[in-house]
Amino acid sequence: MPPNLRRSIIRQDVLPDNFPTHRHAGAFWEALGRTVATFGFLEETIAKAIFAFTGTREIPADEIEGEFEKWLSTLQKAVSDPLGGLIDAYGKAVRQHPDATLTNLQDLLDDLRKAAELRNVLCHGSWRVPDTAGRSIPHYVDRKKRVFETPIDVAYLDQARRHVVELACAVINSVTHMGWQFPGSQSPGKKIL
Repeated sequence: MPPNLRRSIIRQDVLPDNFPTHRHAGAFWEALGRTVATFGFLEETIAKAIFAFTGTREIPADEIEGEFEKWLSTLQKAVSDPLGGLIDAYGKAVRQHPDATLTNLQDLLDDLRKAAELRNVLCHGSWRVPDTAGRSIPHYVDRKKRVFETPIDVAYLDQARRHVVELACAVINSVTHMGWQFPGSQSPGKKIL
């Protein structure tokens, strides 16, 4: 060991309360938590829509057994896939349903994919010290090596959360507009199963 090497360890007992999140206001963390939770709601909503679209297709009697096996696999993936995979499966389910009434599917899928990119930033970013206005740029680099550079504050998070709610409602509407009750709700329409 070199003679001038100075070793150290972090004294956790002297770290600030709520370290490493202590520099942001509680309102920021609440807004971030609510936004992330809303993305969780969106994921569940998409999974239920996949169930609705895949479970209401007419299947010829001689194909029911084979289709049922495929359907079980689809449903298992719907409850465990990350948001990107759910969006792809949702798009496929809508396209394959002969009675789908959604006219702007590609626009909705594009909006869902953009939202999924933001979700990854919010969930996986490392939050930097906020500026004097309470804005923080999370350290986040995606797989395409794009660096996120937008300052985020409570107003940004609130707007993002409202947009995710709009997307979830659009997904729900894609089911209920066909006359089906959205799974797990008391919405009007014919019950699925």
